[in-house]
Amino acid sequence: MKKYFLLFALLGMIAVLPMSSCKKSTPGNEVVTPDPDPDPDPQPQPGKRNVIVWVDARANVFGTYGRLNDTAEISKILDTLKNVGVTGIVLDLKGSSGYTMYPSSYATQVTSQDGKTITPGIDYAQFFISSARQRNLKVYASIITFVEGDGARGIGNVFEDPVFKNEYQSVAVDASGNRVPITSTGKNGFVNPAIPAVQERALNIIKEIVQNYDVDGLILDYARYADINTDFSDFSKQDFIKFLEEKYSDANAKYMNFPADIVSSWRNNNGQIVPNTQGTYYKKWLLYRSKVIYDFFVKARQAVKSVKPNVDFGVYVGAWYATYYQMGVNWASQDYDPFNDPELRFDWAYPEYNKTGYAEQLDLLMTGNYFTQLMINDNPASAGMKYHWWSVEGSIKGTKYITRNKVELYGSMDLGNIAWPNKEAISRTMKYILDNTSGGLMLFDLCHIYAPQYNMLKQPLWDAVSEGLK
Repeated sequence: MKKYFLLFALLGMIAVLPMSSCKKSTPGNEVVTPDPDPDPDPQPQPGKRNVIVWVDARANVFGTYGRLNDTAEISKILDTLKNVGVTGIVLDLKGSSGYTMYPSSYATQVTSQDGKTITPGIDYAQFFISSARQRNLKVYASIITFVEGDGARGIGNVFEDPVFKNEYQSVAVDASGNRVPITSTGKNGFVNPAIPAVQERALNIIKEIVQNYDVDGLILDYARYADINTDFSDFSKQDFIKFLEEKYSDANAKYMNFPADIVSSWRNNNGQIVPNTQGTYYKKWLLYRSKVIYDFFVKARQAVKSVKPNVDFGVYVGAWYATYYQMGVNWASQDYDPFNDPELRFDWAYPEYNKTGYAEQLDLLMTGNYFTQLMINDNPASAGMKYHWWSVEGSIKGTKYITRNKVELYGSMDLGNIAWPNKEAISRTMKYILDNTSGGLMLFDLCHIYAPQYNMLKQPLWDAVSEGLK
């Protein structure tokens, strides 16, 4: 999962600083109040305390302080995880470079990077998985789905393969309205998820992992567009026109001024390129993008189940649903209609947007509840709200509301990239998530726990995790 990132300060509720460590997506800054009379919250299963730790490959294997390139250290870390009460891991097997951590028929395997080399002669994935199994830990494999190039290092298919670079690489729009390759903006090499060959590659890797390794589940990460300003390639233009013609019988679609008829002007909002003036087709464009991702999820679930029906299919997403539409993703239930919710009144929603909700495709959902504000009433700005997307309590309640209890929910914490005031706050948040979710807790990332350099408290966090699991 994994790139370095910056979380915004939201209404003074979230104290966050940038940090050079492992990943995740960033929330926006709106506050919304959902329907005061939602469906009943799901009841967490008594005694069910699944605690999953994410293991980012680059940070833990090849990072400056990463230690898991050594088999002895892998065994030692797994023992420690087991001893503090962790019940499973998410093992990153395809990173942002597009390279895999195992021998693949569809991707380049990486065994050395940044001066670190995996113990020669071993299959890293097989060793890690079998070692975890010996300790009765669950194992979920993860892949960074629609990224094929590490922008910081200039490595991966988008940099090395002309087809990926010139045909598959996502096309972004800059603040001036120019269409440019996404890597020219300094971001990782996202590829266009609408392209069939891009989807087929991801599906082949999914099936390969599930076939070759004894995993409990397959988790998609970055199974989305890069941001609201992508993808504006010629392929997406033609695919969108086809969508308009087939769904709306729009005979004028082929004459559109692309991309101005979608977004007429753009602006830079604290480093994010966002629409300044919406065009005629803007909301239908959002619906189209969300349908692209939904259709892929249907295929991805089938890919997993066709190989091993008992393997779970899941995803990691940011918990900030109010702005996650910018990524082309609708992780709600199809029974939740954002267009017809009078309380939330999402102004980006369009009729039938609910049909792109993919919660029903999932066995488990991991949401990034990456906030230092725990309870809604902890801040006067949100006190009294039933929901609030930018606090742990509010985002968990909001997630239950829009997923309609259709999927097992894991709340997630970022232990390293946000400014926890102390270890007690970490432990307290862990306890809250475990008590209020149907699936359990995901901790991001392992490196943040053992390496003081990888968290803002500059201390190992084993005791905080242990306390949170008591």
